[in-house]
Amino acid sequence: MVSCNKETIIKLSRIDKAYITLDSLYNHYQDQNNCLLYETFPYDNDYKAGYLAQNTENHSQYAYLWPYSGTLSAINAILESKNDEKSTQLLNGCVLVGLEKYFDTNRPPSAYASYINTAAMSDRFYDDNVWLGIDFADIYQITKNPKYLDKAKLIWEFIVSGTDDKLGGGIYWCEQKKESKNTCSNAPGSVLAFKLFQTTEDSTYFYKGKELYEWTKLNLQDADFLYFDNINLEGKVNKAKYAYNSGQMLQSAALQYKLTQDSIYLTEAQNIAKACYDHFFTDFTTDQGDKFHMIKKGNVWFTAVMLRGFIELYKIDNNRTYIDAFDKSLDYAWLHSRDNNGLFNVDLSGKEKDEKKWLLTQAAIVEMYARLAILD
Repeated sequence: MVSCNKETIIKLSRIDKAYITLDSLYNHYQDQNNCLLYETFPYDNDYKAGYLAQNTENHSQYAYLWPYSGTLSAINAILESKNDEKSTQLLNGCVLVGLEKYFDTNRPPSAYASYINTAAMSDRFYDDNVWLGIDFADIYQITKNPKYLDKAKLIWEFIVSGTDDKLGGGIYWCEQKKESKNTCSNAPGSVLAFKLFQTTEDSTYFYKGKELYEWTKLNLQDADFLYFDNINLEGKVNKAKYAYNSGQMLQSAALQYKLTQDSIYLTEAQNIAKACYDHFFTDFTTDQGDKFHMIKKGNVWFTAVMLRGFIELYKIDNNRTYIDAFDKSLDYAWLHSRDNNGLFNVDLSGKEKDEKKWLLTQAAIVEMYARLAILD
């Protein structure tokens, strides 16, 4: 573990910060008897996950798939930044071992369920699985190990099984409760499809990715270029705006520009990026009088997924405005939002403190530091 006393804190690199936070995550959330993780610290035996579909049975012993999957994204980002023995061992010796506890082969097509398979059968969410598919596609690009590509393709088959002609297409949110089609399943669905096309050169993936992108843009984009959350089967739109939804459409547009060189997609990506910057950041002044755009308080993992889109765009236009805002926000958070356990509050300004800290928040912090380290 990297030292983080006051004398060395200013010298820490972003990848150092990623590893320190990852160590804190495993020190405080891991069940020492296996590779599974608890959802909160301190552990809460009465915890109820509010993000599940209605009438879903709530478990409490271990984390649900969504927060657990954040550790795969975190390790994936570290691997891309610093493909070392420690991260490789943690990926294969723990993260993927625990992840397979959620894998459900009883309901075809096989996919990851929202809770571990030794408990009562749980719902399966298309968005939960698509995030994993993206990670496996990315890990394949880093390692060239075909087992990761095979897993990404397997997940893709589950994702496309969640489509039909209602509302003109699109992917549902939950396999067992097909009541809405959400940006959080369709936008990353298009990203996964484009990543699979980049890897396999199978045009089927490209055209499906384009179809999902166009469906989401038609049904869920607001006039300000940001994206609404979902549309139900009666055509009613839930107009909540979350950073990850717009961030994934930003990434999808940037990927399409890379693949086609059609300037319409670059313009779209830049429009979404500016809208995200205006909406999900706020003017901030430090006690020393320094001013910058700070990430607003909210779901930190949503912010981490949004960063993926900004990075995809930065690789094209080299505009550091948005990347610098992430850099400054996370530099400030390191000094003001961490507690004595090395865990982060949701409010990265440090003004508000959390009584309990969510696993996914810590994984998202690791991911962001690691992804920014890639750009160093």
